[in-house]
Amino acid sequence: MAIKKATIQQQVAEAIAQINPADRPIVTIQAIAGPSVWLMSMLGLIGQMFLTYYFVTVTEQAVVLHKASRMSNRPQEIVFAIPPAQAVGAVTEIKRNAVWSSFRFQLPGQERPTRMNVHRLWRNEMDQLLGLLTAQQQPVA
Repeated sequence: MAIKKATIQQQVAEAIAQINPADRPIVTIQAIAGPSVWLMSMLGLIGQMFLTYYFVTVTEQAVVLHKASRMSNRPQEIVFAIPPAQAVGAVTEIKRNAVWSSFRFQLPGQERPTRMNVHRLWRNEMDQLLGLLTAQQQPVA
């Protein structure tokens, strides 16, 4: 099971390279989509059914969301590959908290934005990712 951020980021980079060898990741985070992680943890296994684990990666060519395996914490299939022009501005309601921060991300085909919960271990990467998606910074080419 991948636990270290560097290992997880390498696995995601390899998964992206298999699909598009010309693309390069800029920043990757692990996010849990769904209601509050705290609330779902209190509900036990039933609460876990309402959560979806993702790796969100900004690359040179797109914003890529991989499903994350709950057992091995490895990237699985790509669920969304969003063009940069469509992804910029798709983030709303950014909330930074002591342990779990969150933001809402408008995914293609979804009526409402999806809440993405990010653990504090990924806070620096989340800040970089949000900076890119809210057009505060420009991706380094």
